[in-house]
Amino acid sequence: MQPHSLAGLSLRDLEYAVTVAELRHFGRAAERCGVSQPALSEQIRKLEALLGVTLFERAARRVEVTPQGEALLAQARAVMREARGLLDLAQTQSEPLSGPLRVGVIATLGPYYLPAVLRGVRDRFPRLVLRLQEGRTAGLVAALEQGELDAVLMALPPAVETLTAAPLFFEPFLLACPQGHPLLDQAELSLADLADGELLLLEEGHCLREQALSLCAVPRGERDGRFATSLEMLRHMIAAGEGFSLLPQLAAQGRSDLGGLIGLRRLADPAAGRRIGLVWRGTDPRRESFRALSQFLRETAPLPLH
Repeated sequence: MQPHSLAGLSLRDLEYAVTVAELRHFGRAAERCGVSQPALSEQIRKLEALLGVTLFERAARRVEVTPQGEALLAQARAVMREARGLLDLAQTQSEPLSGPLRVGVIATLGPYYLPAVLRGVRDRFPRLVLRLQEGRTAGLVAALEQGELDAVLMALPPAVETLTAAPLFFEPFLLACPQGHPLLDQAELSLADLADGELLLLEEGHCLREQALSLCAVPRGERDGRFATSLEMLRHMIAAGEGFSLLPQLAAQGRSDLGGLIGLRRLADPAAGRRIGLVWRGTDPRRESFRALSQFLRETAPLPLH
Protein backbone atom coordinates (compact mmCIF):
# COMPACT_ATOMS: atom_id res chain seq x y z
CA MET A 1 0.00 0.00 0.00
CA GLN A 2 1.40 3.34 -1.06
CA PRO A 3 1.70 5.97 1.71
CA HIS A 4 -0.70 8.90 1.50
CA SER A 5 0.65 12.19 0.23
CA LEU A 6 0.48 15.13 2.63
CA ALA A 7 -0.40 17.37 -0.29
CA GLY A 8 -4.08 16.57 0.03
CA LEU A 9 -4.25 16.95 3.82
CA SER A 10 -5.53 20.33 4.97
CA LEU A 11 -5.46 21.70 8.50
CA ARG A 12 -8.71 23.45 7.70
CA ASP A 13 -10.36 20.12 6.86
CA LEU A 14 -9.11 18.67 10.15
CA GLU A 15 -10.61 21.66 11.95
CA TYR A 16 -13.96 21.02 10.24
CA ALA A 17 -13.94 17.36 11.30
CA VAL A 18 -12.93 18.10 14.89
CA THR A 19 -15.67 20.72 15.17
CA VAL A 20 -18.34 18.31 13.86
CA ALA A 21 -17.14 15.70 16.36
CA GLU A 22 -17.45 18.23 19.18
CA LEU A 23 -20.88 19.62 18.22
CA ARG A 24 -22.36 16.43 16.68
CA HIS A 25 -24.03 18.65 14.11
CA PHE A 26 -22.91 19.69 10.62
CA GLY A 27 -24.94 22.92 10.54
CA ARG A 28 -23.64 24.25 13.87
CA ALA A 29 -20.10 23.18 12.96
CA ALA A 30 -20.32 25.09 9.68
CA GLU A 31 -21.57 28.18 11.51
CA ARG A 32 -18.71 28.04 14.01
CA CYS A 33 -16.14 27.57 11.22
CA GLY A 34 -17.59 30.40 9.14
CA VAL A 35 -18.47 28.35 6.04
CA SER A 36 -21.65 27.03 4.45
CA GLN A 37 -22.87 23.60 5.47
CA PRO A 38 -22.56 22.15 1.93
CA ALA A 39 -18.95 23.35 1.74
CA LEU A 40 -18.08 21.85 5.11
CA SER A 41 -19.80 18.54 4.28
CA GLU A 42 -17.99 18.31 0.96
CA GLN A 43 -14.58 18.93 2.54
CA ILE A 44 -15.23 16.27 5.17
CA ARG A 45 -16.22 13.79 2.43
CA LYS A 46 -12.93 14.57 0.67
CA LEU A 47 -11.05 14.07 3.95
CA GLU A 48 -12.76 10.71 4.49
CA ALA A 49 -11.85 9.68 0.94
CA LEU A 50 -8.22 10.70 1.48
CA LEU A 51 -8.00 8.78 4.76
CA GLY A 52 -9.99 5.83 3.47
CA VAL A 53 -12.10 5.89 6.64
CA THR A 54 -15.66 7.03 7.38
CA LEU A 55 -15.36 9.43 10.30
CA PHE A 56 -19.05 10.04 10.97
CA GLU A 57 -22.25 8.04 10.99
CA ARG A 58 -24.83 10.35 9.48
CA ALA A 59 -28.48 9.95 10.46
CA ALA A 60 -31.50 12.19 9.95
CA ARG A 61 -31.39 13.74 13.42
CA ARG A 62 -27.94 12.95 14.75
CA VAL A 63 -24.28 12.63 13.89
CA GLU A 64 -22.07 10.06 15.64
CA VAL A 65 -18.34 9.45 15.40
CA THR A 66 -17.52 5.98 14.08
CA PRO A 67 -15.20 3.70 16.10
CA GLN A 68 -12.52 4.12 13.42
CA GLY A 69 -13.08 7.85 13.43
CA GLU A 70 -12.48 8.16 17.20
CA ALA A 71 -8.79 7.29 16.90
CA LEU A 72 -8.24 9.45 13.81
CA LEU A 73 -10.01 12.46 15.31
CA ALA A 74 -7.94 12.16 18.49
CA GLN A 75 -4.86 12.40 16.29
CA ALA A 76 -6.42 15.29 14.37
CA ARG A 77 -6.82 17.19 17.64
CA ALA A 78 -3.15 16.55 18.41
CA VAL A 79 -2.17 17.85 14.96
CA MET A 80 -4.27 20.98 15.53
CA ARG A 81 -2.61 21.58 18.90
CA GLU A 82 0.84 21.28 17.35
CA ALA A 83 -0.13 23.61 14.49
CA ARG A 84 -1.37 26.21 16.98
CA GLY A 85 1.86 25.71 18.91
CA LEU A 86 3.84 26.57 15.78
CA LEU A 87 1.94 29.85 15.39
CA ASP A 88 2.22 30.59 19.09
CA LEU A 89 5.97 29.99 19.05
CA ALA A 90 6.39 32.29 16.06
CA GLN A 91 4.44 35.02 17.82
CA THR A 92 6.45 34.55 21.01
CA GLN A 93 9.70 34.86 19.09
CA SER A 94 8.60 38.05 17.35
CA GLU A 95 6.98 39.80 20.33
CA PRO A 96 6.14 38.13 23.66
CA LEU A 97 2.72 38.80 25.20
CA SER A 98 1.24 40.33 22.08
CA GLY A 99 -1.72 39.35 19.95
CA PRO A 100 -4.72 37.25 21.00
CA LEU A 101 -4.59 35.22 24.22
CA ARG A 102 -7.58 32.98 24.99
CA VAL A 103 -8.05 32.89 28.75
CA GLY A 104 -10.70 30.91 30.59
CA VAL A 105 -11.94 32.03 34.01
CA ILE A 106 -14.04 30.00 36.43
CA ALA A 107 -17.50 31.49 36.95
CA THR A 108 -17.06 31.97 40.71
CA LEU A 109 -13.99 34.15 40.11
CA GLY A 110 -14.28 36.06 36.84
CA PRO A 111 -16.93 38.71 37.63
CA TYR A 112 -15.27 39.60 40.94
CA TYR A 113 -11.56 39.40 40.03
CA LEU A 114 -11.29 40.62 36.45
CA PRO A 115 -12.55 44.19 37.06
CA ALA A 116 -9.63 44.70 39.46
CA VAL A 117 -6.91 43.61 37.01
CA LEU A 118 -8.00 44.29 33.43
CA ARG A 119 -6.89 47.93 33.40
CA GLY A 120 -3.49 47.02 34.76
CA VAL A 121 -3.02 44.19 32.26
CA ARG A 122 -3.94 46.44 29.33
CA ASP A 123 -1.59 49.16 30.52
CA ARG A 124 1.31 46.76 31.16
CA PHE A 125 0.84 44.67 27.99
CA PRO A 126 -0.74 47.06 25.47
CA ARG A 127 -0.33 44.69 22.51
CA LEU A 128 -1.95 41.75 24.29
CA VAL A 129 -5.54 41.07 23.20
CA LEU A 130 -7.43 39.02 25.78
CA ARG A 131 -10.19 36.69 24.61
CA LEU A 132 -12.06 35.81 27.80
CA GLN A 133 -14.29 32.79 28.34
CA GLU A 134 -16.21 31.99 31.52
CA GLY A 135 -17.10 28.46 32.55
CA ARG A 136 -16.77 25.67 35.07
CA THR A 137 -13.47 24.07 35.92
CA ALA A 138 -13.86 20.74 34.10
CA GLY A 139 -14.98 22.35 30.84
CA LEU A 140 -12.25 24.98 30.91
CA VAL A 141 -9.54 22.42 31.66
CA ALA A 142 -10.78 20.23 28.80
CA ALA A 143 -10.70 23.22 26.44
CA LEU A 144 -7.17 24.03 27.63
CA GLU A 145 -5.99 20.45 27.03
CA GLN A 146 -7.51 20.47 23.53
CA GLY A 147 -5.82 23.76 22.61
CA GLU A 148 -9.06 25.75 22.50
CA LEU A 149 -7.82 27.93 25.37
CA ASP A 150 -4.30 29.18 26.10
CA ALA A 151 -4.58 29.57 29.87
CA VAL A 152 -7.13 29.35 32.68
CA LEU A 153 -7.59 31.35 35.87
CA MET A 154 -8.84 28.81 38.39
CA ALA A 155 -8.55 27.30 41.86
CA LEU A 156 -5.41 25.20 42.36
CA PRO A 157 -4.25 22.56 41.98
CA PRO A 158 -5.37 21.47 38.51
CA ALA A 159 -6.39 17.83 38.33
CA VAL A 160 -4.31 17.21 35.19
CA GLU A 161 -0.60 16.51 35.65
CA THR A 162 0.39 17.84 32.22
CA LEU A 163 -0.70 21.37 33.15
CA THR A 164 1.60 23.95 34.71
CA ALA A 165 0.28 26.27 37.42
CA ALA A 166 1.53 29.56 38.84
CA PRO A 167 -0.14 30.57 42.14
CA LEU A 168 -1.39 34.17 42.26
CA PHE A 169 -3.17 34.71 45.60
CA PHE A 170 -5.06 32.99 48.40
CA GLU A 171 -8.75 33.84 48.60
CA PRO A 172 -10.37 33.22 52.03
CA PHE A 173 -13.94 31.99 52.30
CA LEU A 174 -16.40 34.01 54.39
CA LEU A 175 -19.46 32.60 56.08
CA ALA A 176 -22.63 34.19 54.72
CA CYS A 177 -25.71 33.79 56.95
CA PRO A 178 -29.22 35.21 57.10
CA GLN A 179 -29.24 38.11 59.56
CA GLY A 180 -30.21 36.91 63.01
CA HIS A 181 -28.68 33.47 62.55
CA PRO A 182 -27.06 32.13 65.79
CA LEU A 183 -23.71 31.56 64.04
CA LEU A 184 -23.27 35.31 63.67
CA ASP A 185 -23.26 35.72 67.46
CA GLN A 186 -20.48 33.21 68.21
CA ALA A 187 -17.27 34.74 69.58
CA GLU A 188 -15.13 32.58 67.27
CA LEU A 189 -16.30 30.66 64.25
CA SER A 190 -14.65 27.60 62.69
CA LEU A 191 -15.46 25.14 59.93
CA ALA A 192 -16.48 22.56 62.53
CA ASP A 193 -19.46 24.76 63.42
CA LEU A 194 -20.87 24.46 59.90
CA ALA A 195 -21.27 20.70 59.56
CA ASP A 196 -25.03 20.48 59.56
CA GLY A 197 -27.95 20.42 57.14
CA GLU A 198 -28.19 24.18 56.64
CA LEU A 199 -25.21 24.42 54.30
CA LEU A 200 -26.29 25.67 50.86
CA LEU A 201 -24.25 24.67 47.82
CA LEU A 202 -23.76 25.44 44.16
CA GLU A 203 -24.94 22.78 41.73
CA GLU A 204 -22.72 19.99 40.38
CA GLY A 205 -19.80 21.11 38.22
CA HIS A 206 -18.66 24.09 40.29
CA CYS A 207 -15.32 23.50 42.01
CA LEU A 208 -16.50 25.76 44.86
CA ARG A 209 -19.18 23.19 45.66
CA GLU A 210 -16.58 20.45 46.14
CA GLN A 211 -14.37 22.75 48.19
CA ALA A 212 -17.26 23.60 50.52
CA LEU A 213 -18.22 19.96 50.94
CA SER A 214 -14.63 19.01 51.69
CA LEU A 215 -13.96 21.84 54.15
CA CYS A 216 -17.22 21.37 56.04
CA ALA A 217 -17.01 17.55 56.05
CA VAL A 218 -20.64 17.22 54.93
CA PRO A 219 -21.55 13.77 53.51
CA ARG A 220 -22.59 14.15 49.88
CA GLY A 221 -25.68 12.02 50.37
CA GLU A 222 -27.21 14.34 52.94
CA ARG A 223 -28.35 17.11 50.60
CA ASP A 224 -32.01 17.94 49.95
CA GLY A 225 -31.57 18.81 46.28
CA ARG A 226 -31.68 22.61 46.70
CA PHE A 227 -28.66 23.89 44.79
CA ALA A 228 -27.84 27.32 43.36
CA THR A 229 -26.88 27.77 39.73
CA SER A 230 -24.61 30.75 40.48
CA LEU A 231 -23.08 32.71 43.33
CA GLU A 232 -25.63 35.46 42.88
CA MET A 233 -28.51 32.99 43.26
CA LEU A 234 -26.73 31.49 46.28
CA ARG A 235 -26.67 34.94 47.91
CA HIS A 236 -30.40 35.36 47.27
CA MET A 237 -31.13 31.95 48.79
CA ILE A 238 -29.20 32.97 51.92
CA ALA A 239 -31.08 36.29 52.07
CA ALA A 240 -34.35 34.37 51.83
CA GLY A 241 -33.39 32.49 55.00
CA GLU A 242 -32.86 29.06 53.42
CA GLY A 243 -29.48 28.48 55.09
CA PHE A 244 -25.85 29.61 55.09
CA SER A 245 -22.88 29.07 52.81
CA LEU A 246 -19.23 29.85 52.17
CA LEU A 247 -18.56 32.71 49.75
CA PRO A 248 -15.18 33.60 48.26
CA GLN A 249 -14.01 36.92 49.68
CA LEU A 250 -13.87 38.70 46.32
CA ALA A 251 -17.48 37.70 45.63
CA ALA A 252 -18.61 38.84 49.08
CA GLN A 253 -16.74 42.07 49.74
CA GLY A 254 -18.27 45.26 48.47
CA ARG A 255 -21.45 43.48 47.41
CA SER A 256 -24.96 44.41 48.49
CA ASP A 257 -26.20 42.71 51.65
CA LEU A 258 -29.63 42.63 49.96
CA GLY A 259 -31.25 45.13 52.27
CA GLY A 260 -29.50 43.95 55.42
CA LEU A 261 -30.64 40.34 54.97
CA ILE A 262 -27.13 38.84 54.82
CA GLY A 263 -24.43 38.85 57.48
CA LEU A 264 -20.76 37.91 56.89
CA ARG A 265 -18.24 36.38 59.29
CA ARG A 266 -14.59 35.43 58.95
CA LEU A 267 -13.55 31.92 59.92
CA ALA A 268 -10.72 31.08 62.30
CA ASP A 269 -9.43 28.22 60.12
CA PRO A 270 -6.45 29.34 57.98
CA ALA A 271 -7.29 26.63 55.42
CA ALA A 272 -10.78 28.03 54.80
CA GLY A 273 -10.18 29.36 51.31
CA ARG A 274 -8.72 28.55 47.93
CA ARG A 275 -5.51 29.25 46.03
CA ILE A 276 -6.09 31.01 42.73
CA GLY A 277 -3.59 30.56 39.94
CA LEU A 278 -2.92 30.80 36.23
CA VAL A 279 -2.73 27.41 34.50
CA TRP A 280 -1.38 26.51 31.05
CA ARG A 281 -0.22 23.44 29.12
CA GLY A 282 3.25 22.35 30.15
CA THR A 283 4.15 21.84 26.48
CA ASP A 284 3.15 25.35 25.41
CA PRO A 285 6.23 27.15 24.00
CA ARG A 286 5.03 30.45 25.47
CA ARG A 287 5.86 29.37 29.03
CA GLU A 288 8.10 32.40 29.66
CA SER A 289 5.30 34.73 28.58
CA PHE A 290 2.88 32.98 30.93
CA ARG A 291 5.37 33.28 33.77
CA ALA A 292 5.75 36.99 33.08
CA LEU A 293 1.97 37.45 33.05
CA SER A 294 1.67 35.43 36.26
CA GLN A 295 4.31 37.55 37.96
CA PHE A 296 2.43 40.72 37.04
CA LEU A 297 -0.88 39.28 38.26
CA ARG A 298 0.78 38.22 41.51
CA GLU A 299 2.25 41.69 42.06
CA THR A 300 -1.14 43.33 41.45
CA ALA A 301 -3.28 40.69 43.19
CA PRO A 302 -6.18 41.97 45.31
CA LEU A 303 -5.20 39.51 48.06
CA PRO A 304 -1.81 38.18 49.28
CA LEU A 305 -0.38 34.78 48.40
CA HIS A 306 -0.23 32.54 51.50
